[in-house]
Amino acid sequence: MRTSITRRSVLVSGAAAGASALLGTPAASAAVNASSAGGGAWVTPVAEVLDGGEQVTSLRISSAALARAERSSLTANTFAVYVAATNPLTGEVAYEQDRRVSAAGWSRRDEVTLELEHGWGVAGGGTLSYMGAYGRNVLLDLDYTVTQVEPLQGAAGSGRIVIGSFRQGRLSDPEVDAFEHHATASGLNYRLFSPAGVGGPDGAALVVWLHGGGEGGLLADGYDYYDNETQLRANRGALGFATPEAQAHFGGAYVLAPQSTSAWMLDGDRFAPLVMEAIEEVVATRRIDRRRIHVVGCSNGGYMSLKMVAEHPDVFATSTPICCGIGARDGSSTYFISDAQLEAMTTPTWLVASADDTTLDSQANTVYAHERIDGSIMSLYDRVTWDGSTYPGHWSWIYVARNDPSHDGRSIWEWMATTKR
Repeated sequence: MRTSITRRSVLVSGAAAGASALLGTPAASAAVNASSAGGGAWVTPVAEVLDGGEQVTSLRISSAALARAERSSLTANTFAVYVAATNPLTGEVAYEQDRRVSAAGWSRRDEVTLELEHGWGVAGGGTLSYMGAYGRNVLLDLDYTVTQVEPLQGAAGSGRIVIGSFRQGRLSDPEVDAFEHHATASGLNYRLFSPAGVGGPDGAALVVWLHGGGEGGLLADGYDYYDNETQLRANRGALGFATPEAQAHFGGAYVLAPQSTSAWMLDGDRFAPLVMEAIEEVVATRRIDRRRIHVVGCSNGGYMSLKMVAEHPDVFATSTPICCGIGARDGSSTYFISDAQLEAMTTPTWLVASADDTTLDSQANTVYAHERIDGSIMSLYDRVTWDGSTYPGHWSWIYVARNDPSHDGRSIWEWMATTKR
């Protein structure tokens, strides 16, 4: 993550002065005298990919001085949090605001965790910015400023503890960070999650997640942005299969998430062999059961999952196209899955979409494909609603990431996990 050095220098140097003004202590002693000011602290933004995308949900503040604090003196009002988020490609400020601290607690002896207000519709927490002109998500540069506004009491009456300065560390997202960074010999980025176990005597399953259009690279108009990040941070599509619940269904599964250099739909013929190269590379270097390779994709990736099955009919155990596109029937789109290709598919297929999808019409794409893929299953929802929130109709990938679709008493993860080629 690029750091805005000029702004960060100003914010850090001003933190001691801000704290001393609010606490009513001299700036010099707050900034310099470690015995009274408590010295400096590291601030780690901790993120989580929610159903609506990744947000910073908490901050970890680490300092040796905190080990001397009376724990009961910490409250949600002890620290104030401010954030500025900048698009690294344009330099534009995406948002700049206070973050509400909803709770504060001790994560270890010398570390405090500030829980931040977050969730669908809550501003100021997102890690991505959508560049509408290009249809791409970009990972933001995040500058967090923490100010101590109330002193912590020292244990056994040892005086007040005031943190004199704060330095920001790298963004942490344990689920995302569990995926290793890789690139194929041809230069296609991919992330890979490895299971704890080998998945049985013949090896583990492999789930291939193909992202949507917003998560590819941006290599146009002078931009050189290909980050190998957004395909995991924009939604829970890949992460869902790495959860303990999913891993239990599969008995251990690798999760492969390639990243397009643009968008799959722009050149499926070129991208199909590149995706296959990534699959073969992982299969060659990991203990994977070739009978249990599953392809799943949303939107652009829904098209690409169908494309991969059409190009490689004997590779995949299952295919799950979510809110997919198949292209205009006259072949005029940049992407196209023909009727003949759909009718020739024998790979077990489960299509998922929402009837209120205004991005890729479910009738013209998902229902149309379902009617032509022999034996396919379809879950067509009325709308996308989860955990009390209603999302855009195109976001039906949320249901698959939460293992919600079911058919004949089996969930979609169960169906995938028990199906072999």
